[in-house]
Amino acid sequence: MDNNEIIMASGNKGKIKEAQEILKEYKIIPMNEIGIKIDVEEDQETFEGNAIKKSEEIAKMLNGKMCLADDSGIEIEYLDGFPGVYTKRWHAGTDRERNLAIIEKLKGVPKEERKIKFITAMAISDGINTVSSVEYIEGYVSEEVRGENGFGFDEIFELESGKTLAELSQEEKNELSARRKALESLKDKIIIK
Repeated sequence: MDNNEIIMASGNKGKIKEAQEILKEYKIIPMNEIGIKIDVEEDQETFEGNAIKKSEEIAKMLNGKMCLADDSGIEIEYLDGFPGVYTKRWHAGTDRERNLAIIEKLKGVPKEERKIKFITAMAISDGINTVSSVEYIEGYVSEEVRGENGFGFDEIFELESGKTLAELSQEEKNELSARRKALESLKDKIIIK
């Protein structure tokens, strides 16, 4: 077994690229690249619970190879933390359609009440040992989609500066990425041999 390989439970190119940049000493292999299609049910009450469950279940199926999994999403204060762990599942359709639906839900709500938190939980496991990390960034739901540089909720996630995440350069985004912070925190915790 190659201890330098980490199987990533994602096919998302943005997430994979970020993991490869931070965990440089490891070879990050997207699950689908090695023909593994495991769908772990995300039925936990927290993002961290889902990330841990995914990493452990997949690592066990991979006979102890390290598996990196994440779960992330948004919580909107005005909507009592909605959509939370249902971020990806509450609305069928594209990221853009989901984003427009959120903007619609907050129509007429003043900016100071449009607080949004983007939370990323990451876990790495070899099926026995598991470490996890949770990080978040805060902002506001913008009144319209803005920006081209991003995916997911980047185009409606407005920072204090007034710019959305999708309006930032990749370097600026990297500086405040919750996923990056969670990966860096995980990197210090990896004790799996």
